[in-house]
Amino acid sequence: MPTPAIGDEAASYFARLSSMLLSITQLLRSPSAPQTGGAARKLLRQASILMALGAVVIVVLMFGFDVREIGLMPPRGTPSLWPVRVLTGFGKAAFVLWSIAALLIVVTLVAPIVRGGLQSRLLRLTTELQYLLLAVLVPNVAGEFIKWIVGRGRPFVGGHANAFYFSHFAGTSAYASFPSAHAITSAALAFAVAALWPRLRIPMTIYALLIMASRLVLLAHHPSDVVAGALFGVIGAMAVRYWFAAHRLGFAIGYDGAILPSSDPV
Repeated sequence: MPTPAIGDEAASYFARLSSMLLSITQLLRSPSAPQTGGAARKLLRQASILMALGAVVIVVLMFGFDVREIGLMPPRGTPSLWPVRVLTGFGKAAFVLWSIAALLIVVTLVAPIVRGGLQSRLLRLTTELQYLLLAVLVPNVAGEFIKWIVGRGRPFVGGHANAFYFSHFAGTSAYASFPSAHAITSAALAFAVAALWPRLRIPMTIYALLIMASRLVLLAHHPSDVVAGALFGVIGAMAVRYWFAAHRLGFAIGYDGAILPSSDPV
């Protein structure tokens, strides 16, 4: 007699798991939340302001500070910089994305097993992890495309400091300086985590700033590359947050178009 019970439990588990996986497709449907128009206009306004300010800062840095800054950094490969090389690994897109994906897989597999309040919390966590994953992934994909088009040389490529050394569509690491993928990743992750859990805003900001600084110290990027990456990361994470809110997943849209973490169970 135990066999049917075990079989029924297994069938029930896979049914609940399938239901969870199918819920992901909700992101592909038309937005269903009210006030999406107001939220979209607010997002467009905020993104436009960020891009305008960011463009000014990037141009100023490229013409007035990039060359000077990389000249102040220690030589590439300096042995004493090993702690910085360890630190910068925590901002690598592959590390961050695979870490979030692994945690998402574990939570997704465990959630159908438990019951009650714990299951509700885990179901909500799966939505939050999906947001974190896409908030980092989307701007990184866009950033890689821009890198390929721009083809900006990394510091001292060509043998000397030159902020305007380009090889468009090169597709090589030496000409993948603009924008910084580490800056995209750390800024997007910092924004996304703070959007979900506002109390973590300060530590996540410190994390992002440390990752960006490490790219400058290691002569992997010019300052303007890092600013551009941060801009990409924040705007990308904002856009993904809007899309989740428009589908009533993890976020809610207020009457003024503001997007806040949802207090409703997922």
